[in-house]
Amino acid sequence: MMIVASARELAAQRVCFVGVGLPNIAVNLARRTVAPDLELVYEAGVFGAQPARLPLSIGDPTIVTRATAVTSMFELFGYYLQGGLIDVGFLGAAQIDRHGNINTTVIGEYGAPATRLPGSGGACEIAINAKQVFVIVRQSPRSFVERLDFRTSVGTRVSAVITDLGVFHQADGELRLDALHPNVTLEQATAAMGWTPKIASSLAETIAPTAEELRLIRDELDPAGVYTR
Repeated sequence: MMIVASARELAAQRVCFVGVGLPNIAVNLARRTVAPDLELVYEAGVFGAQPARLPLSIGDPTIVTRATAVTSMFELFGYYLQGGLIDVGFLGAAQIDRHGNINTTVIGEYGAPATRLPGSGGACEIAINAKQVFVIVRQSPRSFVERLDFRTSVGTRVSAVITDLGVFHQADGELRLDALHPNVTLEQATAAMGWTPKIASSLAETIAPTAEELRLIRDELDPAGVYTR
């Protein structure tokens, strides 16, 4: 449900900078469904990727398949991202706060963390240079926190956050719960957060995945269940 809801958010987008992890399968599902003309940009230096299969990472050689351009990371970030050519950046997160700020660096104190995470990579640059940012993250009190352990990427351009419980959009500088996934209650969603969220006046229910969306995920994109287990 989270992957499908994320893909649907990309329906009106044109150029997407793809982050590590779950954003990878969400954007590739979008290309096969609601956004067939979506241009995928990967940090390794590929613009306009049309991968023949789901890439195993942002450096998987399949991302150069039918790409518009293959260039250096310096040129990709300097000319494409900082040049204002990216409509949306799609990122993951370990922690996110009410303003959309993201932590992908450490859990706990920076000097002696309980867990050291992969770090920023290109996320902090994407967060400040893409025209808007989408985030996909599993929702729990450990990931939706009142205060981040470390702010890796600023949330000023985060416009949508998609979780396994619902969909949030930015509203006056804070995340607002706009939709719940099928069979999820408002009480479940708010209990899985470290703050009391804004809630849309007419809270919607996410449309369940179609048979074709499920087939694409299970048979074509992720038959081994790497993302969906």
